[in-house]
Amino acid sequence: MHSERRKGKRVKAERTITKTTRGKTYSISVICEKICEAKRAENRAPETIDRYRRACRYLLEYARMIGLDDDIRDIDVDFARGFVAYLLHERVKFDGHKFKKDEHKTPGMSPKSVNDYIKTLRTLFRFAQREGSVLLNPFDDTKLVNDPEEMVNILSPDELRRLLSAPDQRTFVGFRDYVIMTFLIDSMARIGEILSLTKENVDYASSTVYFSAWDVKTRQGRFVPLEKKTMNLIKELLIENEDFESPFVFLSNYGEQLQSNQFRKQLNRYAERVGITKHVHPHLFRHTGATMYLENGGDIRHLQAMLGHRDMRMVQRYTHLSKKSLKEQHRIHSPLLQITEKLNKDRKTFRKR
Repeated sequence: MHSERRKGKRVKAERTITKTTRGKTYSISVICEKICEAKRAENRAPETIDRYRRACRYLLEYARMIGLDDDIRDIDVDFARGFVAYLLHERVKFDGHKFKKDEHKTPGMSPKSVNDYIKTLRTLFRFAQREGSVLLNPFDDTKLVNDPEEMVNILSPDELRRLLSAPDQRTFVGFRDYVIMTFLIDSMARIGEILSLTKENVDYASSTVYFSAWDVKTRQGRFVPLEKKTMNLIKELLIENEDFESPFVFLSNYGEQLQSNQFRKQLNRYAERVGITKHVHPHLFRHTGATMYLENGGDIRHLQAMLGHRDMRMVQRYTHLSKKSLKEQHRIHSPLLQITEKLNKDRKTFRKR
């Protein structure tokens, strides 16, 4: 009798409402997509949106590992603290990264990276609160990880010269990489800014380049002066690029815009070739250039403008990077020197012999 009544009618097996009730969404995946759309509407940098996606991916990864589902209501303070410990001690760095060597894929992220994800998830949960998906923000009560500030290593002038000698400038790729390294040293710019540079933003008359606000981390465009040598190298590279139809200055050997990971891979090869054992990466040129600029008497305010930092505190750290400048300041201002100078002054009377 029961089966007769339902004959020919659609049978409902799955629920229509799962993690959504009266317009409220509880799926972490859906909330992540919503905040990414909101950030795109705010014209945030692609790197910022990528960070939200990664944070959500790691959050879901940890939830599934401990047997939970894709439901934001399951995330409380204990979950958040466990998640932070997972990032700090267990999650493999650079997992799935095709350009990183296996020896670099070690368990545990750096404290700085973990703190970046804590801050990102705080913002995500505040967004979820406004959407009515959660009442409390568990990451508000999750403390940032203690992050001891290590001395940033920089390259010596000899190491810079050795790196510049590594590319074979008789080849297109070798010459292009030589120009990029020269550009990195001269401009102290970020690698992403350099690789986004277009021909129209190179001004030979004033020996400057313009980094568009669309390509800058702080979303503030800026002009950066360059030496004539660097400008001439750019001009020569653009002649080499005439085989391709592209607005970008730095291209792969098949004519596409060069990607930062492609250059990092090349840079690692050059460092190995010339016997540099330090971890050489594009940002190291920025640290090195800024330190050398200040050591040579450069003004910190002008350095801030060239680096494109909004916060002076980010620039002041470069005053602490150099052993050379520390030794020089110590030589001039040592407390011991002040004492011994007084002791060595001419005496009014002689000692008896």
